Amino acid sequence: MGALGSRVLGRRAGQPRGEAAAAAEGRAGSAGKRKRGGAEGPGDSDSDGEPERDERLALPRSRRKKLKSTSKYIYQTLFLNGEDSDIKICALGEEWNLHKLYLCQDGLIQQCGETMKETITAQTVCGYYNTAGTYGLDSVKKKCLEWLLNNLMTHQNIVLFKELSINIMKQLISSSNLFVLQVEMDVYTALKKWMFLQLVPSWNGSFKQVLTEADAWFAERRREFGADVAFLESEQGNPFLPVFSHLRLQYIISDLASARIVERDALLPSEWLSSVYKQQWFAMLRAEQENDTGPQEINKEELEANSMRCGRKLVKDGEYCWRWTGFNFGLDLLVTFTNRYIIFKRNTLNQTCSGSVSLQPRRSLAFRLRLASFDSSGRMICSRTTGYQILTLEKDQEQIVMNLDSRLLTFPLYICCNFLYTTPEKRTESEAQLENS
Repeated sequence: MGALGSRVLGRRAGQPRGEAAAAAEGRAGSAGKRKRGGAEGPGDSDSDGEPERDERLALPRSRRKKLKSTSKYIYQTLFLNGEDSDIKICALGEEWNLHKLYLCQDGLIQQCGETMKETITAQTVCGYYNTAGTYGLDSVKKKCLEWLLNNLMTHQNIVLFKELSINIMKQLISSSNLFVLQVEMDVYTALKKWMFLQLVPSWNGSFKQVLTEADAWFAERRREFGADVAFLESEQGNPFLPVFSHLRLQYIISDLASARIVERDALLPSEWLSSVYKQQWFAMLRAEQENDTGPQEINKEELEANSMRCGRKLVKDGEYCWRWTGFNFGLDLLVTFTNRYIIFKRNTLNQTCSGSVSLQPRRSLAFRLRLASFDSSGRMICSRTTGYQILTLEKDQEQIVMNLDSRLLTFPLYICCNFLYTTPEKRTESEAQLENS
Protein backbone atom coordinates (compact mmCIF):
# COMPACT_ATOMS: atom_id res chain seq x y z
CA MET A 1 0.00 0.00 0.00
CA GLY A 2 2.90 2.35 0.74
CA ALA A 3 4.30 2.33 -2.79
CA LEU A 4 0.83 2.69 -4.21
CA GLY A 5 -0.01 5.50 -1.85
CA SER A 6 3.05 7.48 -2.90
CA ARG A 7 2.24 6.88 -6.55
CA VAL A 8 -1.31 8.10 -6.12
CA LEU A 9 -0.21 11.20 -4.27
CA GLY A 10 2.42 11.99 -6.86
CA ARG A 11 -0.13 11.94 -9.67
CA ARG A 12 -2.01 15.08 -8.67
CA ALA A 13 -1.94 17.42 -11.67
CA GLY A 14 0.32 20.47 -11.48
CA GLN A 15 2.15 19.46 -8.29
CA PRO A 16 5.54 17.87 -7.71
CA ARG A 17 5.38 14.43 -6.13
CA GLY A 18 6.52 15.61 -2.71
CA GLU A 19 4.13 18.55 -2.49
CA ALA A 20 1.18 16.47 -3.69
CA ALA A 21 1.87 13.74 -1.14
CA ALA A 22 2.35 16.28 1.59
CA ALA A 23 -0.87 18.03 0.68
CA ALA A 24 -2.82 14.78 0.99
CA GLU A 25 -1.14 13.94 4.28
CA GLY A 26 -1.70 17.49 5.46
CA ARG A 27 -5.41 17.29 4.76
CA ALA A 28 -5.62 14.06 6.71
CA GLY A 29 -3.54 15.68 9.46
CA SER A 30 -5.85 18.66 9.78
CA ALA A 31 -8.71 16.22 10.24
CA GLY A 32 -6.80 14.62 13.09
CA LYS A 33 -6.03 17.95 14.77
CA ARG A 34 -9.66 19.02 14.61
CA LYS A 35 -10.59 16.30 17.02
CA ARG A 36 -9.39 18.58 19.82
CA GLY A 37 -12.12 21.03 18.87
CA GLY A 38 -14.82 18.37 18.97
CA ALA A 39 -14.85 17.63 15.22
CA GLU A 40 -13.87 14.43 13.40
CA GLY A 41 -11.04 12.22 14.54
CA PRO A 42 -8.11 10.82 12.54
CA GLY A 43 -9.97 7.63 11.73
CA ASP A 44 -12.83 9.44 9.97
CA SER A 45 -13.09 9.80 6.22
CA ASP A 46 -11.75 13.01 4.73
CA SER A 47 -14.81 13.11 2.47
CA ASP A 48 -17.45 14.78 4.65
CA GLY A 49 -21.15 14.69 4.05
CA GLU A 50 -22.96 17.82 2.85
CA PRO A 51 -24.20 18.91 6.33
CA GLU A 52 -20.67 18.65 7.75
CA ARG A 53 -19.19 20.64 4.86
CA ASP A 54 -21.80 23.36 5.25
CA GLU A 55 -21.10 23.55 8.97
CA ARG A 56 -17.37 23.96 8.36
CA LEU A 57 -17.90 26.68 5.76
CA ALA A 58 -19.96 28.58 8.33
CA LEU A 59 -16.98 28.73 10.71
CA PRO A 60 -15.64 32.19 11.58
CA ARG A 61 -12.77 33.46 9.47
CA SER A 62 -10.37 33.18 12.42
CA ARG A 63 -11.22 29.47 12.82
CA ARG A 64 -10.70 28.77 9.12
CA LYS A 65 -7.36 30.58 9.27
CA LYS A 66 -6.31 28.42 12.20
CA LEU A 67 -7.16 25.24 10.29
CA LYS A 68 -5.12 26.48 7.32
CA SER A 69 -2.13 27.20 9.52
CA THR A 70 -2.46 23.73 11.07
CA SER A 71 -2.19 22.17 7.61
CA LYS A 72 0.93 24.22 6.90
CA TYR A 73 2.43 23.11 10.19
CA ILE A 74 1.80 19.45 9.39
CA TYR A 75 3.24 19.87 5.91
CA GLN A 76 6.43 21.54 7.19
CA THR A 77 7.00 19.65 10.44
CA LEU A 78 5.67 16.18 9.80
CA PHE A 79 6.17 15.76 6.07
CA LEU A 80 9.15 17.89 5.05
CA ASN A 81 11.07 17.52 8.31
CA GLY A 82 9.82 13.98 8.96
CA GLU A 83 9.48 14.57 12.67
CA ASP A 84 8.05 11.63 14.63
CA SER A 85 7.84 9.53 11.45
CA ASP A 86 6.93 5.93 12.23
CA ILE A 87 7.11 4.51 8.70
CA LYS A 88 9.60 4.99 5.85
CA ILE A 89 8.49 4.15 2.34
CA CYS A 90 11.01 3.78 -0.48
CA ALA A 91 9.23 4.34 -3.79
CA LEU A 92 9.72 6.12 -7.11
CA GLY A 93 13.39 6.66 -6.34
CA GLU A 94 12.67 8.57 -3.12
CA GLU A 95 12.34 7.99 0.61
CA TRP A 96 9.09 9.10 2.21
CA ASN A 97 9.10 9.67 5.97
CA LEU A 98 5.40 9.36 6.73
CA HIS A 99 3.01 8.61 9.56
CA LYS A 100 0.76 5.58 9.93
CA LEU A 101 -1.90 7.72 11.59
CA TYR A 102 -2.51 9.58 8.35
CA LEU A 103 -1.80 6.78 5.89
CA CYS A 104 -4.69 4.73 7.35
CA GLN A 105 -7.40 7.33 6.40
CA ASP A 106 -10.61 5.52 4.76
CA GLY A 107 -10.16 8.11 1.51
CA LEU A 108 -6.38 7.45 0.82
CA ILE A 109 -6.90 3.70 1.03
CA GLN A 110 -9.80 3.86 -1.43
CA GLN A 111 -7.75 5.99 -3.82
CA CYS A 112 -4.95 3.44 -3.67
CA GLY A 113 -7.52 0.75 -4.42
CA GLU A 114 -8.64 2.54 -7.58
CA THR A 115 -5.04 2.79 -8.75
CA MET A 116 -4.50 -0.89 -8.04
CA LYS A 117 -7.47 -1.86 -10.21
CA GLU A 118 -6.03 0.20 -13.08
CA THR A 119 -2.55 -1.36 -12.89
CA ILE A 120 -3.15 -5.12 -12.50
CA THR A 121 -0.51 -7.14 -14.37
CA ALA A 122 1.13 -10.55 -14.01
CA GLN A 123 3.73 -8.89 -11.77
CA THR A 124 1.26 -7.13 -9.45
CA VAL A 125 -1.90 -9.27 -9.33
CA CYS A 126 -0.92 -11.57 -6.44
CA GLY A 127 0.49 -8.76 -4.31
CA TYR A 128 -2.60 -6.65 -4.95
CA TYR A 129 -4.90 -9.55 -4.05
CA ASN A 130 -3.16 -10.12 -0.71
CA THR A 131 -2.99 -6.40 0.10
CA ALA A 132 -6.67 -5.99 -0.76
CA GLY A 133 -7.49 -8.71 1.75
CA THR A 134 -5.49 -6.93 4.46
CA TYR A 135 -7.21 -3.58 3.88
CA GLY A 136 -10.72 -4.86 3.14
CA LEU A 137 -10.73 -3.77 -0.51
CA ASP A 138 -13.21 -6.35 -1.80
CA SER A 139 -13.59 -4.67 -5.18
CA VAL A 140 -9.82 -4.99 -5.74
CA LYS A 141 -9.88 -8.69 -4.81
CA LYS A 142 -12.73 -9.25 -7.26
CA LYS A 143 -10.87 -7.42 -10.01
CA CYS A 144 -7.72 -9.49 -9.38
CA LEU A 145 -9.68 -12.74 -9.58
CA GLU A 146 -11.33 -11.62 -12.82
CA TRP A 147 -7.90 -10.83 -14.27
CA LEU A 148 -6.60 -14.26 -13.26
CA LEU A 149 -9.64 -16.09 -14.67
CA ASN A 150 -9.00 -14.38 -18.01
CA ASN A 151 -5.21 -14.71 -18.06
CA LEU A 152 -4.20 -17.85 -16.14
CA MET A 153 -4.47 -20.04 -19.24
CA THR A 154 -4.18 -17.43 -21.97
CA HIS A 155 -0.99 -15.71 -20.72
CA GLN A 156 0.94 -18.25 -18.63
CA ASN A 157 3.94 -16.92 -16.78
CA ILE A 158 6.62 -18.49 -14.54
CA VAL A 159 6.71 -15.65 -12.01
CA LEU A 160 2.92 -15.71 -11.75
CA PHE A 161 2.82 -19.48 -11.26
CA LYS A 162 5.34 -19.21 -8.44
CA GLU A 163 3.32 -16.53 -6.67
CA LEU A 164 -0.15 -18.06 -6.98
CA SER A 165 -1.23 -19.50 -3.65
CA ILE A 166 -3.15 -22.75 -3.20
CA ASN A 167 -6.20 -20.79 -2.06
CA ILE A 168 -6.28 -18.56 -5.15
CA MET A 169 -5.64 -21.45 -7.52
CA LYS A 170 -8.48 -23.43 -5.97
CA GLN A 171 -10.89 -20.56 -6.70
CA LEU A 172 -9.69 -20.32 -10.29
CA ILE A 173 -9.82 -24.02 -11.15
CA SER A 174 -13.28 -24.46 -9.65
CA SER A 175 -14.77 -21.61 -11.70
CA SER A 176 -16.75 -22.09 -14.89
CA ASN A 177 -15.52 -18.61 -15.90
CA LEU A 178 -11.94 -19.79 -16.30
CA PHE A 179 -10.83 -18.93 -19.85
CA VAL A 180 -9.54 -22.32 -20.99
CA LEU A 181 -7.22 -22.94 -23.91
CA GLN A 182 -7.56 -25.52 -25.52
CA VAL A 183 -9.37 -28.18 -23.46
CA GLU A 184 -9.57 -29.46 -19.86
CA MET A 185 -6.38 -31.49 -20.34
CA ASP A 186 -4.53 -28.21 -20.69
CA VAL A 187 -5.83 -27.16 -17.26
CA TYR A 188 -4.34 -30.37 -15.83
CA THR A 189 -1.02 -29.64 -17.55
CA ALA A 190 -0.99 -26.07 -16.21
CA LEU A 191 -1.63 -27.36 -12.68
CA LYS A 192 1.24 -29.81 -13.02
CA LYS A 193 3.59 -26.96 -13.97
CA TRP A 194 2.26 -24.78 -11.16
CA MET A 195 2.67 -27.50 -8.53
CA PHE A 196 6.24 -28.16 -9.66
CA LEU A 197 7.12 -24.45 -9.40
CA GLN A 198 5.50 -24.27 -5.97
CA LEU A 199 7.58 -27.22 -4.74
CA VAL A 200 10.80 -26.19 -6.49
CA PRO A 201 10.66 -22.36 -6.41
CA SER A 202 14.41 -22.08 -7.01
CA TRP A 203 14.02 -23.53 -10.52
CA ASN A 204 14.88 -20.90 -13.09
CA GLY A 205 14.40 -21.56 -16.77
CA SER A 206 12.17 -20.70 -19.71
CA PHE A 207 8.46 -21.48 -19.63
CA LYS A 208 8.90 -23.90 -22.53
CA GLN A 209 11.13 -26.04 -20.32
CA VAL A 210 8.80 -26.23 -17.32
CA LEU A 211 6.72 -29.21 -18.45
CA THR A 212 9.78 -31.33 -19.29
CA GLU A 213 11.39 -30.50 -15.94
CA ALA A 214 8.14 -31.12 -14.08
CA ASP A 215 7.63 -34.53 -15.70
CA ALA A 216 11.18 -35.55 -14.80
CA TRP A 217 10.79 -34.34 -11.20
CA PHE A 218 7.49 -36.16 -10.66
CA ALA A 219 8.90 -39.31 -12.30
CA GLU A 220 11.65 -39.30 -9.67
CA ARG A 221 9.02 -39.02 -6.93
CA ARG A 222 7.16 -42.03 -8.39
CA ARG A 223 10.31 -44.12 -8.11
CA GLU A 224 10.65 -43.05 -4.48
CA PHE A 225 7.05 -43.71 -3.46
CA GLY A 226 6.37 -46.84 -5.47
CA ALA A 227 3.48 -47.62 -7.79
CA ASP A 228 0.81 -47.78 -5.09
CA VAL A 229 0.99 -44.18 -3.87
CA ALA A 230 -0.28 -41.24 -5.92
CA PHE A 231 1.76 -38.07 -5.53
CA LEU A 232 -1.19 -36.11 -4.14
CA GLU A 233 -1.48 -38.71 -1.39
CA SER A 234 2.11 -38.11 -0.30
CA GLU A 235 3.19 -35.61 2.34
CA GLN A 236 4.54 -33.27 -0.34
CA GLY A 237 1.50 -33.49 -2.56
CA ASN A 238 -1.30 -33.54 -0.01
CA PRO A 239 -1.65 -29.72 0.31
CA PHE A 240 -2.50 -29.56 -3.42
CA LEU A 241 -5.37 -32.07 -3.23
CA PRO A 242 -8.10 -29.38 -2.91
CA VAL A 243 -6.94 -27.72 -6.14
CA PHE A 244 -6.75 -30.85 -8.29
CA SER A 245 -10.10 -32.05 -6.95
CA HIS A 246 -11.78 -29.32 -9.03
CA LEU A 247 -10.48 -30.65 -12.34
CA ARG A 248 -13.30 -31.83 -14.59
CA LEU A 249 -11.76 -35.22 -15.15
CA GLN A 250 -14.65 -36.54 -17.24
CA TYR A 251 -13.41 -34.31 -20.07
CA ILE A 252 -9.81 -35.47 -19.69
CA ILE A 253 -10.26 -39.24 -19.75
CA SER A 254 -12.49 -38.93 -22.83
CA ASP A 255 -9.32 -38.65 -24.91
CA LEU A 256 -7.09 -41.73 -25.08
CA ALA A 257 -3.76 -39.86 -25.20
CA SER A 258 -4.77 -37.65 -22.26
CA ALA A 259 -6.01 -40.62 -20.21
CA ARG A 260 -2.67 -42.38 -20.71
CA ILE A 261 -0.72 -39.31 -19.57
CA VAL A 262 -2.82 -39.00 -16.41
CA GLU A 263 -2.32 -42.70 -15.64
CA ARG A 264 1.42 -42.43 -16.27
CA ASP A 265 1.86 -39.34 -14.11
CA ALA A 266 0.24 -41.05 -11.10
CA LEU A 267 -0.48 -37.68 -9.52
CA LEU A 268 -4.16 -38.33 -8.85
CA PRO A 269 -5.58 -40.84 -6.35
CA SER A 270 -6.75 -44.00 -8.13
CA GLU A 271 -10.18 -43.66 -6.51
CA TRP A 272 -10.76 -40.40 -8.37
CA LEU A 273 -10.08 -42.01 -11.72
CA SER A 274 -12.09 -45.17 -11.11
CA SER A 275 -15.05 -43.04 -10.06
CA VAL A 276 -14.96 -40.86 -13.17
CA TYR A 277 -14.45 -43.86 -15.48
CA LYS A 278 -17.65 -45.35 -14.02
CA GLN A 279 -19.47 -42.04 -14.36
CA GLN A 280 -18.56 -41.68 -18.03
CA TRP A 281 -19.37 -45.30 -18.83
CA PHE A 282 -22.90 -44.90 -17.51
CA ALA A 283 -23.28 -41.60 -19.36
CA MET A 284 -22.31 -43.30 -22.62
CA LEU A 285 -24.74 -46.16 -21.98
CA ARG A 286 -27.56 -43.69 -21.36
CA ALA A 287 -26.78 -41.90 -24.61
CA GLU A 288 -26.73 -45.16 -26.56
CA GLN A 289 -29.45 -47.25 -24.94
CA GLU A 290 -31.84 -44.75 -23.37
CA ASN A 291 -31.70 -42.36 -26.31
CA ASP A 292 -30.57 -39.43 -24.20
CA THR A 293 -30.86 -36.52 -26.63
CA GLY A 294 -29.13 -34.00 -24.35
CA PRO A 295 -30.23 -31.22 -21.97
CA GLN A 296 -33.74 -29.87 -22.45
CA GLU A 297 -33.60 -26.92 -20.06
CA ILE A 298 -31.05 -24.58 -18.51
CA ASN A 299 -29.75 -25.77 -15.15
CA LYS A 300 -27.24 -23.06 -14.29
CA GLU A 301 -25.93 -24.84 -11.20
CA GLU A 302 -25.22 -27.98 -13.23
CA LEU A 303 -23.61 -25.98 -16.02
CA GLU A 304 -21.43 -24.01 -13.62
CA ALA A 305 -20.14 -27.16 -11.93
CA ASN A 306 -19.91 -29.76 -14.70
CA SER A 307 -19.77 -28.17 -18.15
CA MET A 308 -16.88 -28.87 -20.49
CA ARG A 309 -14.51 -25.88 -20.69
CA CYS A 310 -12.67 -25.30 -23.94
CA GLY A 311 -11.33 -22.43 -26.01
CA ARG A 312 -9.40 -21.21 -29.03
CA LYS A 313 -7.11 -18.32 -29.86
CA LEU A 314 -7.59 -16.66 -33.25
CA VAL A 315 -4.36 -14.85 -34.07
CA LYS A 316 -5.70 -12.80 -36.98
CA ASP A 317 -8.84 -12.26 -38.98
CA GLY A 318 -9.79 -14.96 -41.45
CA GLU A 319 -11.72 -18.22 -41.68
CA TYR A 320 -11.31 -20.89 -39.00
CA CYS A 321 -12.95 -24.26 -38.38
CA TRP A 322 -12.38 -26.75 -35.56
CA ARG A 323 -14.10 -29.56 -33.62
CA TRP A 324 -15.36 -29.89 -30.06
CA THR A 325 -16.52 -33.50 -29.94
CA GLY A 326 -17.81 -33.95 -26.38
CA PHE A 327 -16.57 -37.45 -25.51
CA ASN A 328 -18.13 -39.27 -28.47
CA PHE A 329 -21.65 -38.81 -27.16
CA GLY A 330 -22.66 -38.99 -30.77
CA LEU A 331 -22.32 -35.25 -31.36
CA ASP A 332 -19.50 -34.15 -33.64
CA LEU A 333 -19.71 -30.37 -33.29
CA LEU A 334 -17.99 -28.26 -35.94
CA VAL A 335 -17.29 -24.63 -35.03
CA THR A 336 -16.71 -22.09 -37.80
CA PHE A 337 -15.55 -18.48 -37.54
CA THR A 338 -16.12 -16.59 -40.77
CA ASN A 339 -17.33 -13.16 -41.89
CA ARG A 340 -17.94 -12.03 -38.30
CA TYR A 341 -20.14 -15.03 -37.57
CA ILE A 342 -19.61 -17.98 -35.27
CA ILE A 343 -21.50 -21.07 -36.47
CA PHE A 344 -22.16 -24.42 -34.78
CA LYS A 345 -22.82 -27.41 -37.02
CA ARG A 346 -23.85 -30.90 -36.02
CA ASN A 347 -21.81 -33.09 -38.36
CA THR A 348 -23.43 -36.45 -39.04
CA LEU A 349 -22.91 -37.57 -42.62
CA ASN A 350 -21.23 -34.71 -44.50
CA GLN A 351 -17.69 -35.10 -43.14
CA THR A 352 -15.68 -37.99 -41.80
CA CYS A 353 -15.26 -38.20 -38.02
CA SER A 354 -12.72 -40.15 -35.98
CA GLY A 355 -15.42 -41.31 -33.54
CA SER A 356 -18.98 -42.51 -33.68
CA VAL A 357 -21.83 -40.10 -34.36
CA SER A 358 -25.45 -40.25 -33.35
CA LEU A 359 -28.06 -40.84 -36.02
CA GLN A 360 -30.88 -39.62 -33.81
CA PRO A 361 -33.05 -37.11 -35.65
CA ARG A 362 -32.36 -34.35 -33.11
CA ARG A 363 -29.67 -33.69 -30.51
CA SER A 364 -29.55 -30.91 -27.90
CA LEU A 365 -26.71 -29.28 -26.01
CA ALA A 366 -26.43 -26.52 -23.42
CA PHE A 367 -23.71 -23.97 -24.05
CA ARG A 368 -22.32 -20.55 -23.27
CA LEU A 369 -19.98 -18.83 -25.71
CA ARG A 370 -17.66 -15.98 -24.67
CA LEU A 371 -15.31 -13.84 -26.72
CA ALA A 372 -12.67 -11.42 -25.50
CA SER A 373 -9.55 -9.56 -26.53
CA PHE A 374 -6.83 -8.26 -24.19
CA ASP A 375 -4.12 -5.62 -24.20
CA SER A 376 -0.45 -6.37 -23.50
CA SER A 377 -0.97 -6.25 -19.71
CA GLY A 378 -3.85 -8.73 -19.82
CA ARG A 379 -6.58 -6.15 -19.32
CA MET A 380 -9.78 -7.00 -21.20
CA ILE A 381 -10.39 -4.59 -24.08
CA CYS A 382 -13.77 -5.91 -25.10
CA SER A 383 -15.93 -8.96 -24.51
CA ARG A 384 -19.21 -10.53 -25.45
CA THR A 385 -21.21 -13.56 -24.32
CA THR A 386 -24.26 -15.48 -25.47
CA GLY A 387 -25.22 -16.40 -21.93
CA TYR A 388 -26.37 -19.96 -21.28
CA GLN A 389 -28.56 -21.37 -24.05
CA ILE A 390 -30.07 -24.64 -25.27
CA LEU A 391 -29.42 -25.48 -28.91
CA THR A 392 -31.23 -28.32 -30.71
CA LEU A 393 -29.78 -29.47 -34.04
CA GLU A 394 -30.99 -31.91 -36.63
CA LYS A 395 -28.56 -34.05 -38.61
CA ASP A 396 -25.98 -31.88 -40.43
CA GLN A 397 -27.83 -28.72 -39.40
CA GLU A 398 -25.86 -25.55 -38.70
CA GLN A 399 -26.82 -22.54 -36.60
CA ILE A 400 -25.36 -19.04 -36.22
CA VAL A 401 -24.75 -18.57 -32.50
CA MET A 402 -23.06 -15.16 -32.53
CA ASN A 403 -22.87 -12.22 -34.92
CA LEU A 404 -19.93 -9.91 -34.17
CA ASP A 405 -19.80 -6.19 -34.76
CA SER A 406 -16.55 -4.61 -35.93
CA ARG A 407 -15.70 -3.29 -32.47
CA LEU A 408 -15.06 -6.83 -31.25
CA LEU A 409 -12.73 -7.75 -34.06
CA THR A 410 -9.55 -6.94 -32.18
CA PHE A 411 -6.97 -9.69 -32.60
CA PRO A 412 -5.79 -11.92 -31.16
CA LEU A 413 -9.35 -12.91 -30.28
CA TYR A 414 -10.04 -15.52 -27.60
CA ILE A 415 -13.10 -17.76 -27.82
CA CYS A 416 -14.14 -19.78 -24.78
CA CYS A 417 -17.10 -22.12 -24.51
CA ASN A 418 -18.88 -24.15 -21.83
CA PHE A 419 -20.75 -27.25 -23.09
CA LEU A 420 -23.05 -29.83 -21.57
CA TYR A 421 -23.89 -32.65 -23.99
CA THR A 422 -25.83 -35.09 -21.84
CA THR A 423 -28.64 -34.89 -19.34
CA PRO A 424 -27.16 -35.27 -15.83
CA GLU A 425 -28.14 -38.55 -14.22
CA LYS A 426 -30.56 -38.15 -11.34
CA ARG A 427 -29.15 -39.55 -8.11
CA THR A 428 -31.22 -41.50 -5.67
CA GLU A 429 -31.71 -40.06 -2.19
CA SER A 430 -29.35 -42.66 -0.69
CA GLU A 431 -26.63 -41.81 -3.23
CA ALA A 432 -26.95 -38.12 -2.44
CA GLN A 433 -26.71 -38.78 1.29
CA LEU A 434 -23.65 -40.98 0.80
CA GLU A 435 -21.91 -38.30 -1.30
CA ASN A 436 -22.70 -35.56 1.21
CA SER A 437 -21.31 -37.64 4.06
